[in-house]
Amino acid sequence: MDAHETKEPGMDPLEELRQALEDPQVLGRIWERNADRLLRVVRLRMDRRLQGRIDPADVLQEAFLDVQARLREYLNQPDLPVFLWLRFLTGERLQLIHRHHLGAQMRDAGREVSLHRGAMPQATSVSLAAQLLGRFTSVTQAVQRAEMQLILQDAINALDPIDREILALRHFEELSNEETAQVLGIKASAASSRHVRALKRLRDVLRSTRGFFDHERE
Repeated sequence: MDAHETKEPGMDPLEELRQALEDPQVLGRIWERNADRLLRVVRLRMDRRLQGRIDPADVLQEAFLDVQARLREYLNQPDLPVFLWLRFLTGERLQLIHRHHLGAQMRDAGREVSLHRGAMPQATSVSLAAQLLGRFTSVTQAVQRAEMQLILQDAINALDPIDREILALRHFEELSNEETAQVLGIKASAASSRHVRALKRLRDVLRSTRGFFDHERE
């Protein structure tokens, strides 16, 4: 079983989900077990113009209503693992919220990344850099943080869009390599090799920044 898989001990996730057709409380328990991971998805991918205006928890509440409404449809054709289906509907709901609040601004290039399952709000370089910088607590002074933020954004922007997405999926959403490959519609071997390549490119750019990787190794 994958380290991130969340289900009752000894129960197949799909079989447990089928029980939710008879007992709605089962669906609630499944959702609660996955809520922290789904919240990370929302926080990573919410447009920064909506931060402070939209509560990520409210996005999850609306996504859960979508899950309830489409449960039978999914069980009739479960072509994704349970968690990836929950993630897909959460991303779809977030995309609708973006379009509702931002309107024509959503036409800006780079606002979403088109994957084989449809459009998902993009994890931008600004968002990824902020998340990555938050892991290095030793960079405390405001000027240092601002400079490092720009360095990280430039390094991330230099990556191929799919490689950037792989970093977002693996390191911030904490998907497994197999889950990442399924989300992107590529082979697991390709996801793995692209992940290694993206990390190397990012490290090569940042290695010249004094002290950054010293803190990472601590």
